[in-house]
Amino acid sequence: MARKQVRGNGEPAPVDEMPTVPIEVHRASTSFDSHKVASARHNGLEPLLRHARGAVTTGFGMWAKFSTRLVRQWGWFPKVEPYAGYGTGDYARLVCRTVLAPGGSRSGELMRGIRGMLAVPAAGVRVKIAIDDVPVNSVQVGVSEVYDRYDTSREISSSYAMSDRAGYLDLVAERGSTPGIHHVSYQVAGRGKVDSELFVVPSNAKVGIITDVDDTIMVTQAPSPVKAAYNLLLLNPKKRTSVPGMGALFTKLADMLPDAPFFYLSTSPWNVESSIRNFITEHGYPAGPLLLRDLDPRPKTFIPSGVEHKLEFVEQLMEDFPDMKFILIGDDGQKDPVTYATIARRYPGRVLAIAIRELSPRESSPLAEVAGLTATQPMPVTDVPVFTGTTGSNIMKTMLPYLRQTLGLSATD
Repeated sequence: MARKQVRGNGEPAPVDEMPTVPIEVHRASTSFDSHKVASARHNGLEPLLRHARGAVTTGFGMWAKFSTRLVRQWGWFPKVEPYAGYGTGDYARLVCRTVLAPGGSRSGELMRGIRGMLAVPAAGVRVKIAIDDVPVNSVQVGVSEVYDRYDTSREISSSYAMSDRAGYLDLVAERGSTPGIHHVSYQVAGRGKVDSELFVVPSNAKVGIITDVDDTIMVTQAPSPVKAAYNLLLLNPKKRTSVPGMGALFTKLADMLPDAPFFYLSTSPWNVESSIRNFITEHGYPAGPLLLRDLDPRPKTFIPSGVEHKLEFVEQLMEDFPDMKFILIGDDGQKDPVTYATIARRYPGRVLAIAIRELSPRESSPLAEVAGLTATQPMPVTDVPVFTGTTGSNIMKTMLPYLRQTLGLSATD
């Protein structure tokens, strides 16, 4: 199919007498058979890669045991690192992690990536959860990083949830919530409550924005392993820079589509969530949940590729919001064009537009400029209009008029 590509230029409230009722949480089934998927992945791996992953898994296990014993001797005990979740109005998806930390440690504090990566997981920790101060009866969904489809047929409840061997909890809570930002509290023994946000999407929202983070809104130079590692692990998170023009583009989209949710997708691990969250807030990007991945070697989905990770989460959003159409925003440095084209083909009519930010040769690779290369990935082949540009301003000039026309909005919107 021929692709359509457009290139840009350049004041008190009454007391609620209703009783407090616990919120149920249900075990869920995946939108696809994750065991078969995991098996297929495993069988398709080259022997050398399988051995490498086995070695890393063994190494991580040894490090986790050693570090756990060590920090326990120091008096460290579990705390919760909460992550922002999202809700559909009928249910909420919640994610948090339990790690070992000293008594004075605070959750969600901004830190360099290397500190986050060295966090010691606290396995099998009981966590009590509440949404807007209403306790959640919860159950551990599973150890797969793949978010699961809500399923009322598998109901198991208790007064707490228990983290998996890497410290993670992935929960689906039955909850009818009004649109907007709600508060989720997590608590483990010996610690005070810690809070995170729950973004509940309006039921009448017809358009959503799914955007990559690395090199799409935040400069990370992901195609260059050395530079990406430095930016992820060592760079002061307060010094992270925004991709030129992208803040303006996102502000315009938020003004044009005030009910549209923003979902931020990154191949970065949950360990650096605080750093990315701080970036989004400090640079004025619209608030929204982060969808990151787990780099700790859990058995099902150990270090999936960027394409696998993004496909899984985008497909889950498609399932969670079946009446919503999406604008997909990414860059040409990590196969976003291929990933988004795949989504457009799998879900015909669900993708309004694709925006691809083109990396410069210097951003894509130290050798690309010398070799005369101008793009790291080809543009997607799809019937969905694709808008490209090196900055957010370039993309904004062509994509916004198209969206206004397609959605029947006036020029003042």
